[in-house]
Amino acid sequence: MRRRLLAVLMVLMGAAALLLSVPLAESYAAGRTEHLLLRRRADAVRFADLADRVRSPADRTELSTEIRRYAGLYSASVAVSDTSGRTVARAGAPVPSAAAREALGRALTGRSTERLPTVRPWGPHRLVLAEPVGRDERVSGAVLMAVPTGAARRDVTVRWLLIACGAPAVLAAAGLVAAGITRWLMRPVQDLDRAVARLASGRLEARAVSDTGPPELRSLREQFNVMAEAVADSIGRQRAFVADASHQLRNPLATLVLQLENVEPHLAPGPGREEHARALDEAERLAELLDGLLALARVESGSAERAEQDLSGAVAARAAAWEPVFDASELTLTAAGVPPGLRVRAVPDAVGRVLDAVLDNAVKFVPAGGRVTVSATAVEGGQVMVRVADDGPGVPDDQLPLLTRRFVRAPEHQNVPGTGLGLAIADEIARLSGGRLAARAGTPRGLVVELWLPAQPYTDR
Repeated sequence: MRRRLLAVLMVLMGAAALLLSVPLAESYAAGRTEHLLLRRRADAVRFADLADRVRSPADRTELSTEIRRYAGLYSASVAVSDTSGRTVARAGAPVPSAAAREALGRALTGRSTERLPTVRPWGPHRLVLAEPVGRDERVSGAVLMAVPTGAARRDVTVRWLLIACGAPAVLAAAGLVAAGITRWLMRPVQDLDRAVARLASGRLEARAVSDTGPPELRSLREQFNVMAEAVADSIGRQRAFVADASHQLRNPLATLVLQLENVEPHLAPGPGREEHARALDEAERLAELLDGLLALARVESGSAERAEQDLSGAVAARAAAWEPVFDASELTLTAAGVPPGLRVRAVPDAVGRVLDAVLDNAVKFVPAGGRVTVSATAVEGGQVMVRVADDGPGVPDDQLPLLTRRFVRAPEHQNVPGTGLGLAIADEIARLSGGRLAARAGTPRGLVVELWLPAQPYTDR
């Protein structure tokens, strides 16, 4: 958005500079033409006055001498005509053109040349003007002048070049001002964007801190911080309640389990022992559920900063730790295709905790004789993917989105030990680490769980 706003401002300022430069250039050209007209018209008036005083051959000779000297000095053409259009005196080359005939006709009616074509760098190269000879309504002839415009065109060219060079300089200065205005406008917006991103990633302490920009954006920052404070307080109280409730229930539940175990030796054989065993199983299941809730509350309320981690080492360590468990369940666990040196940026022990949850599910749901393969690879986009694939019965496509939801379990797995929180906690850890957890059906069967985490460039330490 900052680039777009700067582009709009630059286009507007460029258009303004162009709209100002063109009229300024035209105004100078018109002014220089007017200056040329005034100077040459004054000379034409002087020649007209000399022509009006011609009474003898000596006067005619003086007039001819004056116009020849003038024509030689300014490289101009000067002609004095009577009322019939016959040339009385001439100096320089004749000017047989429509402009000359029009100016001469106008002068013989007693009107002077009031306007000339605007002089620009490319022309015209000569200008024609005429002045009537005589006083009041007694017109006895006309003075016709064709003057070069070289000096005027050079002046106009120089001034236009200065304007052409000055316009980019003004535009560059305006660009610097526009960049400053854009930064001033966009800094609070970018700060709000970063704060929203941090808040969305679970960092409830995130706040907008920029105190610059227009009053409207400063007010928006204050309102956002108030909202973030209220949201953080609400979520914090909710998580604290879950954690406190789970913690407070653990002690009486542990006492209940202990009492049930103490009662067992005093029960006579029969239906009572079966009911006692079921009650003890439910109590232990409830204890596991409370432990899961407490673990989820700790994960959600965690404020640990993301740090660089050795993913390759974590995968190898967890595979080695789970191998005896898989052997006892008659399953094969293989950590293949994990190149050394893969590093990620995540919350502490994110890889190990997620792998624990996924491998625990594999032990529960993959039948004896099955295989589970753990692999990892760097992918495009600056991420590293850890894949856990098994050849078990898999999960129906319509149930795949439910795997990371809390307490959700398939009907056929209701009797399998567990709380339904493992993958939900793993998904929350992945999210807090800036990554994601995805599940899909394996080929030809089974389940594939993928953990995506931001990569950290490897450095040899």
